[in-house]
Amino acid sequence: GVDLSQVDIAVVSHGHYDHGGGLQRFLELNVIAPIYIHRKAFEGHYAFRNGGAKTNIGIDGKLLDSGRFILTGDRLSIDEGLELFSAVGGNRFRPSGNSQLLMEKDGDLVPDDFVHEQNMVVRDGDKTVLFAGCAHNGIVNIVDKFHGLFGCWPDHIVGGFHLQRGSTAVCEDRVTVEAIGKYLNGTGAVCHTCHCTGLEPYGILKEKMGSSVGYMSTGSMIEI
Repeated sequence: GVDLSQVDIAVVSHGHYDHGGGLQRFLELNVIAPIYIHRKAFEGHYAFRNGGAKTNIGIDGKLLDSGRFILTGDRLSIDEGLELFSAVGGNRFRPSGNSQLLMEKDGDLVPDDFVHEQNMVVRDGDKTVLFAGCAHNGIVNIVDKFHGLFGCWPDHIVGGFHLQRGSTAVCEDRVTVEAIGKYLNGTGAVCHTCHCTGLEPYGILKEKMGSSVGYMSTGSMIEI
């Protein structure tokens, strides 16, 4: 029931087709919204598939010809209630599935550093929501970065936590998932997760976090 023609701002989390593959259709339906995306998101991105084959999983660079994209860097304040940040450091619980993902650099394919992944902060009144699109940089590191930038914890965290490797059934081990759940509980945030978290890891998070975590799917609505 959402009229995409009336969307006034769009944000793309990173340069993978499962997050930006609908941009061509969005541009056809919407002629007004600027699209914020990291300046490195249109660089080549690839994944190892079964048998070791490399598959292009990037976003079509020809879309830049539309003139609708605003290329972002490490941090950007769009207005007083909306901000983007990337440049997430730290190596705590980075997804093991990242080992299957590559980026193009100087004509070669190298392990993806996910500099192109950005996160969104929405502030409205006394509520702050952190959107982490896929958490390739690790949800713990992303939340740590948020805390370092803003000096507080988010009230809500929305996004995939990348605890399952792509379309495979391979998940992070229970000890790792439990440790992530313990950390998130310590922030006091309510988490709404989905997509690449995976149902098995979500079940472990639910055991540890109870009502502080919930699962979303397409069409879900959250009232905060």
